[in-house]
Amino acid sequence: MTEKDAHETLRGKGRADMREIFGTEFMARRDATTNAFNAPLRALSEEFAYATLWSRPGLGRRERSLMTLAMLCALNRPHEIRLHVRAALNNGVKVEEIAEALTHAAAYCGLPAAIDALAVAEQVLGEMGRLPPHAPVGTANTPTA
Repeated sequence: MTEKDAHETLRGKGRADMREIFGTEFMARRDATTNAFNAPLRALSEEFAYATLWSRPGLGRRERSLMTLAMLCALNRPHEIRLHVRAALNNGVKVEEIAEALTHAAAYCGLPAAIDALAVAEQVLGEMGRLPPHAPVGTANTPTA
């Protein structure tokens, strides 16, 4: 197998995993916007992040999604949080678990980062019609959806 063949094999695996994680529509939009400028970075993410890291044994996609959301909160990456909230739901994470992970991140990432991450997640969940009902004023626990 040539180096080029090895890259193509990994890339194919990564793209298949991404399709499962993010959905077919996401991949179609991604492919439609891939160009000579962004193609090398996108290929790297397909090979490294998805074919290699997301496929490793030891943690399932559900756990990886929760970890990814917390790390994206720490890094203040709202664009990626938007993508990974949807991915987390595809990977079996419950709405209340997303809220809990981002609330938990406040202690380690800072309150401003957690507030921003939670706002992005809330916007995405609202767009998807997946927001839980309003909690009564003064309720500290997240309602179940």
